[in-house]
Amino acid sequence: MDYPILNSQTITYEQLAKTIDHSLLRPELTRAEVIQGCELAARYHVASVCVKPCHVRLAWEVLKGSDVAVGTVVGFPHGSSTTAIKVAEALQALEDGATELDMVINIGELRSGNDDFVRQDIQAVVTAAKGHIVKVILENAYLSKEQIVRGCQLAEQAGAHFVKTSTGFAPSGATVEDVRLMRASVGPRVQVKAAGGIRTLEAILEIIDAGATRVGATATAAILDAFRARQNSVQ
Repeated sequence: MDYPILNSQTITYEQLAKTIDHSLLRPELTRAEVIQGCELAARYHVASVCVKPCHVRLAWEVLKGSDVAVGTVVGFPHGSSTTAIKVAEALQALEDGATELDMVINIGELRSGNDDFVRQDIQAVVTAAKGHIVKVILENAYLSKEQIVRGCQLAEQAGAHFVKTSTGFAPSGATVEDVRLMRASVGPRVQVKAAGGIRTLEAILEIIDAGATRVGATATAAILDAFRARQNSVQ
């Protein structure tokens, strides 16, 4: 296992901050708002920002020299791009400065039982990423439990580093039940990222206890400020 096991009782502020991918994916965000979001991420020393592909270079410029990685999305939000387009998106993102890629699985092909296609689609992006982190978004809102398990297994077979619950743009986001199922469906080298609707300290700690080691969040400041306040109250 290449990552620490975290739990709500022993997690430190620094560890909690490094579970967060600060999400800057809303379609209406301006360049100024992206810059502000990146600056917030740097102040709170989170794991990464996750920006739209058009903002990768901007985020890289703001965050260079910081301890915050630049991530972006591939095939977002529906996963329906052809494999060639997903690969092109991945290559462009890396050229622009991204080091983490959150790609959306082809949801319809997974639901159709076309496992070879799904595995090869993921593998093509993993290969293009050349060792950089690839997180595979399943979009659990549209999947049965069996399909979630199968999607996790295909992502692992394809060499992905993470399986992820949601884009944040489907009818529902991360649930504790789904995170536990995903954690149980992959081996120890694959991590679980939860995203969608995680807006409070209590919610993120519950998700971490379920097995997530990364969390996509927009309420980053509120979550980490609440943790700091709780720490201060017991000292």
